[in-house]
Amino acid sequence: MAGHPVNALIQPDAPYTERTPRVVAARGLLRRRDRERAGRFLVEGSQAVREALRYGSVLELFLTERAATRHPELRAAPGVQVSLITERAAAGLSETATPQGIVAVCAALGQPAADALRGARLAAVLVAVADPGNAGTVIRVADAAGAGAVLFAGDAVDPHNGKCVRASTGSVFHVALGVEPDPQRAIAECRRAGLQVLAADAGTGRDLDDVVDAGTLAAPTAWLFGNEAHGLDRELLAAADHAVAVPLHGRAESLNLAAAAAVCLYASARAHRRRPAPRADHLRSEPN
Repeated sequence: MAGHPVNALIQPDAPYTERTPRVVAARGLLRRRDRERAGRFLVEGSQAVREALRYGSVLELFLTERAATRHPELRAAPGVQVSLITERAAAGLSETATPQGIVAVCAALGQPAADALRGARLAAVLVAVADPGNAGTVIRVADAAGAGAVLFAGDAVDPHNGKCVRASTGSVFHVALGVEPDPQRAIAECRRAGLQVLAADAGTGRDLDDVVDAGTLAAPTAWLFGNEAHGLDRELLAAADHAVAVPLHGRAESLNLAAAAAVCLYASARAHRRRPAPRADHLRSEPN
């Protein structure tokens, strides 16, 4: 399924079907083990595919005749092998109820944490986050807030999961995605990159407003966000420089992961714009 340096649609004698070997191989990328083995993943939909063509590495683009007519700019994507497929083949490559008939095979984006964090002043670390929709939304929020990296730590969802990619609406191609199986090592890599580590925790943390007022967020920062059901364990909370709680001024019991991440990341982004950022190691003598 490797791409070829062509500048126009490679038109088969007839559109590929669901039984065509290239389509069968692509369909396997719906499974995590096949994605990890191949180092490839699927991107579905016009907006996400446009971002993949602009910022990612597209190896092959599948289009139905209807989609090719509707999106002629995709049909002529330079340097990408473009193949027509039947509607049934497109449905087999899709995880949505109403497929658009646009699916790209892309090179995997995950990289070691140290590489992903290089040059980042703001990062999100998703520790054992299980829901791909949440993870993709956090990637989108991190991108919008100007973060440089999102790390997937511990037993976290695959960042190349189809729902995660769709929820990011193309932002997977805008921020560096790091993968680190050991959450403690992820924290260590954040510190090596010059980032202070703040753990978002509703139960034990300092009030976010107080942290903002103290100027703590002016430093380069990695935010830890835990599993949707269980949050962050005590060892990770202890390893962070501070635990921080988003204040709840109304009657809501809590915020979901993506909402809390948006509040925290934008608070950091605002602090970075307002004042010069000190080195994070100047702040580690403060009590946790």
